[in-house]
Amino acid sequence: MALVYKMEVLQALKDKGYNTNRLRKEKLLAESTIQKLRQKAPISWENLDRLCCLLDCQPGDLLQYVPAAAVQETGAAIS
Repeated sequence: MALVYKMEVLQALKDKGYNTNRLRKEKLLAESTIQKLRQKAPISWENLDRLCCLLDCQPGDLLQYVPAAAVQETGAAIS
């Protein structure tokens, strides 16, 4: 299974008023999670839940399934 982010999550958070300093200071997301989002790497279900809460969206608004073959061609997976 390969999942890719459909949006720039950190930019979407920033647009909602959550810059990385605020995310860390208010302990909304750990630095390691913020780094994973920068790298478009996988995050935990708990963090995905938190993102959906902060962005007022559904997981499908953040992630998209892409067949493995297509991911290997683009290298865009967060599997």
